[in-house]
Amino acid sequence: MVTAVANPAPILVIDDDVELCDLLAELLGDEGFSVEKAHDGSKGLGRALSGEHAIVILDVMLPGLTGFEVLSRLRKTSTIPVLMLTARGEDVDRIIGLEMGADDYLPKPFNPRELVARVRALHRRIAALQTASAKEPQDANAIVVDDVELSPAARRVLVGGREIKLTTAEFDLLELLLGKAGEIIAREDLSRAVLGRRAGAFDRAIDMHVSNLRKKLGPAKDGADRIKTVRNAGYILARHGR
Repeated sequence: MVTAVANPAPILVIDDDVELCDLLAELLGDEGFSVEKAHDGSKGLGRALSGEHAIVILDVMLPGLTGFEVLSRLRKTSTIPVLMLTARGEDVDRIIGLEMGADDYLPKPFNPRELVARVRALHRRIAALQTASAKEPQDANAIVVDDVELSPAARRVLVGGREIKLTTAEFDLLELLLGKAGEIIAREDLSRAVLGRRAGAFDRAIDMHVSNLRKKLGPAKDGADRIKTVRNAGYILARHGR
């Protein structure tokens, strides 16, 4: 039996499919979540920017602003976790969504229970972070590798003294890689830890998050990639010296 979540911040569902929104509200309500619904991109963006929600579930195909436009504008000021809903078979939509800062995606049509499981995984990460932030001094457990400094409690990353903004998934991924700098971490292990699920054979979520991290971190001082791909093994954050 799944334990209901105690008084979480509401989840915002932005989708023009009214019946689907009602179904998700019912299912998530049974799990202890409250749900706010928006059926067009403009209204959804306004509510997403309010700072009142824990998670945004965002459809790609929306009237007014598209899901991509909503995500692009949202990411200018907010790192709220975003789960994108894409059309099945539209791999390009998933890649674009992840490149633009979505934390995860789910292709339509989907099993509603799988969506609930994804939401619970995101919420567990949020709750764990809030608990850690409340208990720890901001820089007590800072991780420093070369010129990259990550503060888990403050959710802050500095590269060469300059702060960079990361999404929830990107931050969690970088924290894992920095914590095991110089070691290969399997792609499957990263998916379980960061996304809370197994990576399917054609699942590109972790790969896209790594790609986004490489761009945001930039190259090391010697010009080499900070995060290296180890074929058929996983990823490694290399040490380059300060």
